[in-house]
Amino acid sequence: MGVARSRLEDLAERLDALSEELGDVSIDLLREAIATGAGKRPDEDKRIAQARRAIDKAAHILRH
Repeated sequence: MGVARSRLEDLAERLDALSEELGDVSIDLLREAIATGAGKRPDEDKRIAQARRAIDKAAHILRH
């Protein structure tokens, strides 16, 4: 694996870690919503899901 490929894989792994962290935040938001009796999914969670999909896509692109 060349230097550039290695750096790209490192970046993809860092993006994977960010995606996981966003997933954790999402779960926390959903738990809070349930605890407070919210009747719908928080708008903030929708934005987090959108950001997570974009990060996952970027990681995938870097690997291929």
